[in-house]
Amino acid sequence: MAPAHELRDWIADHLDPLHDHAVEGGPRRSDFDLSPGGWVDAASDPPKPAAVLIGLVERDHGLNVLLTRRSDTMRSHTGQVALPGGRQDEGERPWETALREAHEEVGLEPHFVSLIGLSTPYHTGSGYLITPVVGFVRPGFSLRPNPDEVADIFETPFGYLMDPTNYEEHERTLPTGETRRFYATTHETQYIWGATAGILRALHERLYGATLA
Repeated sequence: MAPAHELRDWIADHLDPLHDHAVEGGPRRSDFDLSPGGWVDAASDPPKPAAVLIGLVERDHGLNVLLTRRSDTMRSHTGQVALPGGRQDEGERPWETALREAHEEVGLEPHFVSLIGLSTPYHTGSGYLITPVVGFVRPGFSLRPNPDEVADIFETPFGYLMDPTNYEEHERTLPTGETRRFYATTHETQYIWGATAGILRALHERLYGATLA
Protein backbone atom coordinates (compact mmCIF):
# COMPACT_ATOMS: atom_id res chain seq x y z
CA MET A 1 0.00 0.00 0.00
CA ALA A 2 1.31 3.47 -0.90
CA PRO A 3 2.23 5.84 1.93
CA ALA A 4 -0.63 8.13 2.97
CA HIS A 5 0.99 11.27 1.55
CA GLU A 6 1.55 9.62 -1.84
CA LEU A 7 -2.07 8.44 -1.99
CA ARG A 8 -3.27 11.89 -1.01
CA ASP A 9 -1.19 13.51 -3.75
CA TRP A 10 -2.33 10.95 -6.34
CA ILE A 11 -6.02 11.55 -5.57
CA ALA A 12 -5.55 15.33 -5.53
CA ASP A 13 -3.89 15.20 -8.96
CA HIS A 14 -7.13 13.80 -10.43
CA LEU A 15 -9.43 16.45 -8.93
CA ASP A 16 -10.25 20.06 -9.73
CA PRO A 17 -8.42 22.50 -7.45
CA LEU A 18 -10.52 24.36 -4.90
CA HIS A 19 -9.92 27.70 -6.61
CA ASP A 20 -10.71 26.50 -10.13
CA HIS A 21 -14.12 24.88 -10.15
CA ALA A 22 -16.78 26.02 -12.59
CA VAL A 23 -20.26 24.83 -11.68
CA GLU A 24 -21.52 26.05 -15.03
CA GLY A 25 -20.38 23.94 -17.98
CA GLY A 26 -17.83 21.18 -18.02
CA PRO A 27 -18.34 17.46 -17.42
CA ARG A 28 -21.01 16.43 -14.95
CA ARG A 29 -22.97 13.38 -13.94
CA SER A 30 -26.66 13.20 -13.04
CA ASP A 31 -29.65 11.14 -11.99
CA PHE A 32 -30.73 11.41 -15.62
CA ASP A 33 -27.80 9.43 -17.03
CA LEU A 34 -29.52 6.05 -16.72
CA SER A 35 -33.07 7.36 -17.36
CA PRO A 36 -32.76 9.79 -20.27
CA GLY A 37 -36.49 9.60 -20.95
CA GLY A 38 -37.51 10.53 -17.41
CA TRP A 39 -37.06 13.45 -15.04
CA VAL A 40 -37.90 15.88 -17.82
CA ASP A 41 -39.26 18.67 -15.64
CA ALA A 42 -36.50 18.43 -13.04
CA ALA A 43 -33.78 18.22 -15.68
CA SER A 44 -34.95 21.43 -17.37
CA ASP A 45 -35.23 23.58 -14.22
CA PRO A 46 -32.19 25.66 -13.15
CA PRO A 47 -30.56 23.54 -10.43
CA LYS A 48 -29.90 24.89 -6.96
CA PRO A 49 -26.21 24.77 -5.87
CA ALA A 50 -25.27 22.31 -3.14
CA ALA A 51 -22.15 20.53 -1.90
CA VAL A 52 -21.22 17.33 -0.10
CA LEU A 53 -18.09 16.19 1.69
CA ILE A 54 -16.42 12.99 0.52
CA GLY A 55 -14.53 12.51 3.75
CA LEU A 56 -11.68 10.00 3.42
CA VAL A 57 -11.02 8.82 6.96
CA GLU A 58 -7.44 7.68 7.56
CA ARG A 59 -7.49 4.32 9.36
CA ASP A 60 -4.69 1.83 10.04
CA HIS A 61 -6.04 -0.56 7.39
CA GLY A 62 -6.58 2.18 4.78
CA LEU A 63 -9.17 4.77 3.87
CA ASN A 64 -12.86 4.76 4.75
CA VAL A 65 -15.59 7.08 3.47
CA LEU A 66 -17.76 8.86 6.03
CA LEU A 67 -21.46 8.30 5.30
CA THR A 68 -24.77 8.97 7.01
CA ARG A 69 -28.27 7.57 6.96
CA ARG A 70 -30.82 10.34 6.81
CA SER A 71 -33.42 10.67 9.53
CA ASP A 72 -36.80 9.04 9.01
CA THR A 73 -38.39 12.41 9.81
CA MET A 74 -36.80 14.23 6.86
CA ARG A 75 -39.22 15.55 4.26
CA SER A 76 -37.18 14.23 1.32
CA HIS A 77 -34.83 11.29 0.74
CA THR A 78 -36.04 9.83 4.03
CA GLY A 79 -33.80 7.11 5.44
CA GLN A 80 -31.40 7.16 2.48
CA VAL A 81 -27.63 6.83 2.77
CA ALA A 82 -25.96 10.17 2.04
CA LEU A 83 -22.68 12.02 2.13
CA PRO A 84 -22.70 14.91 4.63
CA GLY A 85 -23.79 18.05 2.80
CA GLY A 86 -26.59 20.33 1.74
CA ARG A 87 -27.64 23.48 -0.07
CA GLN A 88 -25.14 26.31 -0.47
CA ASP A 89 -25.93 29.54 1.32
CA GLU A 90 -25.69 32.81 -0.58
CA GLY A 91 -22.06 33.78 -1.10
CA GLU A 92 -20.73 30.45 0.15
CA ARG A 93 -18.13 28.46 -1.74
CA PRO A 94 -18.73 24.70 -2.19
CA TRP A 95 -16.01 23.63 0.25
CA GLU A 96 -17.35 26.04 2.87
CA THR A 97 -20.79 24.48 2.46
CA ALA A 98 -19.42 20.94 2.74
CA LEU A 99 -17.49 21.67 5.94
CA ARG A 100 -20.39 23.61 7.49
CA GLU A 101 -22.92 20.90 6.71
CA ALA A 102 -20.62 18.11 7.97
CA HIS A 103 -20.26 20.01 11.24
CA GLU A 104 -24.00 20.66 11.52
CA GLU A 105 -25.06 17.13 10.57
CA VAL A 106 -22.49 14.92 12.30
CA GLY A 107 -20.39 17.24 14.46
CA LEU A 108 -17.20 16.85 12.42
CA GLU A 109 -14.88 19.71 13.39
CA PRO A 110 -13.43 21.35 10.24
CA HIS A 111 -9.86 21.34 11.59
CA PHE A 112 -9.80 17.54 11.27
CA VAL A 113 -10.37 17.83 7.49
CA SER A 114 -7.64 18.52 4.93
CA LEU A 115 -9.35 19.46 1.67
CA ILE A 116 -7.64 18.25 -1.51
CA GLY A 117 -9.99 19.11 -4.38
CA LEU A 118 -13.36 18.88 -6.10
CA SER A 119 -14.87 15.98 -7.99
CA THR A 120 -17.40 15.97 -10.83
CA PRO A 121 -20.61 17.99 -10.23
CA TYR A 122 -23.76 15.90 -9.94
CA HIS A 123 -27.27 17.04 -10.96
CA THR A 124 -30.02 15.37 -8.93
CA GLY A 125 -33.59 14.65 -9.88
CA SER A 126 -34.65 16.75 -6.91
CA GLY A 127 -33.18 19.82 -8.58
CA TYR A 128 -29.73 20.30 -7.05
CA LEU A 129 -26.32 20.62 -8.67
CA ILE A 130 -24.00 19.07 -6.10
CA THR A 131 -20.28 19.80 -5.92
CA PRO A 132 -18.46 16.87 -4.24
CA VAL A 133 -15.64 18.21 -2.05
CA VAL A 134 -12.92 15.65 -1.25
CA GLY A 135 -10.94 15.82 1.96
CA PHE A 136 -8.78 13.60 4.16
CA VAL A 137 -10.05 13.25 7.73
CA ARG A 138 -7.37 12.59 10.31
CA PRO A 139 -8.21 10.31 13.28
CA GLY A 140 -9.08 11.67 16.69
CA PHE A 141 -12.40 13.29 15.84
CA SER A 142 -15.65 12.58 17.64
CA LEU A 143 -19.06 12.66 15.97
CA ARG A 144 -22.57 13.40 17.16
CA PRO A 145 -25.52 13.02 14.78
CA ASN A 146 -28.01 15.86 14.52
CA PRO A 147 -31.23 13.96 15.32
CA ASP A 148 -33.27 16.23 13.06
CA GLU A 149 -31.24 15.17 10.03
CA VAL A 150 -29.17 12.05 10.71
CA ALA A 151 -30.25 8.65 12.02
CA ASP A 152 -26.85 6.94 11.76
CA ILE A 153 -23.18 7.64 10.97
CA PHE A 154 -20.90 4.95 9.58
CA GLU A 155 -17.78 4.35 7.50
CA THR A 156 -17.43 2.24 4.37
CA PRO A 157 -14.07 1.13 2.92
CA PHE A 158 -12.91 3.43 0.14
CA GLY A 159 -11.59 0.46 -1.83
CA TYR A 160 -15.03 -1.15 -1.83
CA LEU A 161 -16.73 2.03 -3.02
CA MET A 162 -14.14 2.53 -5.76
CA ASP A 163 -14.70 -0.95 -7.21
CA PRO A 164 -17.24 -0.59 -10.04
CA THR A 165 -18.01 -4.32 -9.94
CA ASN A 166 -19.72 -3.76 -6.59
CA TYR A 167 -22.44 -1.64 -8.24
CA GLU A 168 -25.54 -2.74 -10.09
CA GLU A 169 -28.19 -0.88 -12.05
CA HIS A 170 -31.52 -0.96 -10.24
CA GLU A 171 -34.85 0.51 -11.25
CA ARG A 172 -38.10 1.65 -9.69
CA THR A 173 -41.45 2.39 -11.27
CA LEU A 174 -43.13 5.51 -9.92
CA PRO A 175 -46.91 5.96 -9.46
CA THR A 176 -46.79 8.10 -12.63
CA GLY A 177 -45.62 5.07 -14.56
CA GLU A 178 -42.12 6.42 -15.14
CA THR A 179 -39.29 3.93 -14.71
CA ARG A 180 -36.11 5.38 -13.27
CA ARG A 181 -32.80 3.58 -13.16
CA PHE A 182 -29.94 4.23 -10.77
CA TYR A 183 -26.72 2.72 -9.45
CA ALA A 184 -26.76 0.86 -6.14
CA THR A 185 -24.56 -1.25 -3.91
CA THR A 186 -25.02 -2.91 -0.53
CA HIS A 187 -22.16 -3.03 1.96
CA GLU A 188 -22.96 -5.01 5.09
CA THR A 189 -26.45 -3.67 5.96
CA GLN A 190 -26.20 -0.32 4.18
CA TYR A 191 -27.94 0.17 0.82
CA ILE A 192 -26.11 2.95 -1.03
CA TRP A 193 -27.92 4.17 -4.11
CA GLY A 194 -29.09 7.08 -6.23
CA ALA A 195 -27.14 10.32 -6.11
CA THR A 196 -24.72 9.06 -3.46
CA ALA A 197 -23.78 6.03 -5.54
CA GLY A 198 -23.58 8.20 -8.65
CA ILE A 199 -21.23 10.70 -6.99
CA LEU A 200 -18.95 7.90 -5.80
CA ARG A 201 -18.89 6.27 -9.24
CA ALA A 202 -18.01 9.65 -10.78
CA LEU A 203 -15.09 9.89 -8.36
CA HIS A 204 -13.95 6.45 -9.55
CA GLU A 205 -14.05 7.74 -13.13
CA ARG A 206 -11.87 10.68 -12.10
CA LEU A 207 -9.29 8.52 -10.37
CA TYR A 208 -9.06 5.65 -12.80
CA GLY A 209 -9.26 7.43 -16.11
CA ALA A 210 -12.73 6.62 -17.45
CA THR A 211 -13.91 9.15 -20.02
CA LEU A 212 -16.66 11.46 -18.83
CA ALA A 213 -19.38 12.19 -21.34
